[in-house]
Amino acid sequence: MENVPVGLLVSSIGFLLGGAFGATAQRTNFCTMGAISDIVFLEDWNRFRSWVLAMAVAILGSQLLFQTGQIDLAKSIYLTPNFGWAGAIVGGLLFGFGMTMGGGCGSKTLVRMGAGNLKSVVVAIFIGLFAYMTLRGLIGLGRVQFEGLTIIDLTAKGLQTQGIPDFLAAMTSLPLEKVQLIVAVLIVAGMFWYCFKSPSFRASKTNIAGGLIIGALIPAAWYLTGVIGADEFEPVPLASFTFVSPVGESLQYLMTFTGASINFGIAAVGGVITGAFLMAKVTGTFQLESFTGAEDMVRNMSGGAIMGIGGILALGCTIGQGVTGLSTLALGSFIALGSILAGGFFGMKYLEYGKFSDAFRALFAPSGD
Repeated sequence: MENVPVGLLVSSIGFLLGGAFGATAQRTNFCTMGAISDIVFLEDWNRFRSWVLAMAVAILGSQLLFQTGQIDLAKSIYLTPNFGWAGAIVGGLLFGFGMTMGGGCGSKTLVRMGAGNLKSVVVAIFIGLFAYMTLRGLIGLGRVQFEGLTIIDLTAKGLQTQGIPDFLAAMTSLPLEKVQLIVAVLIVAGMFWYCFKSPSFRASKTNIAGGLIIGALIPAAWYLTGVIGADEFEPVPLASFTFVSPVGESLQYLMTFTGASINFGIAAVGGVITGAFLMAKVTGTFQLESFTGAEDMVRNMSGGAIMGIGGILALGCTIGQGVTGLSTLALGSFIALGSILAGGFFGMKYLEYGKFSDAFRALFAPSGD
């Protein structure tokens, strides 16, 4: 292993971690859009609690790594002092709405690909294409101008990161390290209490397993890139699971293999698809599925495009911001998560009623109306 380049080693292990993610999500039906759908249409909160459990485990593991000095989460993209509040809101709303049009978020799209869903292949292509267009292509100029007008430089206010503990420490006389520990403990404890107070969730071994495993993979990826990848000469950027920008990078990698290098994100994307494929084959759930018609195809293509744009503006997806970002306790991640949930709810109502006006009225209608 000593002669293996660090980047290749990280990518190889990243592929295995991605495989575990894909196999788990396929087997347990771990799905953010499905969780929102269950709430809106069935009033079933179990899959949502599974997602919250994943958040809690991710925060617990990531903060342990951070508190023990093994990784520095301040080096992640989520804790940058450039506070993109508007991007988190607009991008989150777009992503949440887009995932309902595309039949699932970025991770679910990859899982469905592995399980034989041909629609998800098209959705993934549109996610990657529009993500890269927003990041570095045709839409990139507009994104840069938007960010320039809305981003707040927190260093001008004496803050080094956009972490919630930094804000609280600035308002109190407590040391930052103590505030970080208190905030992490309170959030994790609250999340665990919320999940396991439900008898139906406690009885759902599948949802519990999904939340525990997906959540544990987040700090595992932080450790991989932040510790194993901490090469003195060619350090690997600190990263964990996210599925918007890496899908775009994966498409570029496939097209320019001889002139490109693989990274953790690209390897994880391939691993998720492979893991879901193997699990679907083992469990006999692999099944080819295609579009039912032109309208179905247009809706899925549109959903992928909207997710690609929104995911870049928000700096992540339901996993990238909703689990990985939250594990850093970044304020922007909490804002993006709330916006994704709102966008997903509105998207569900749009699909249910078929018109924006009806969806808008349903969004603000009194309960029982």
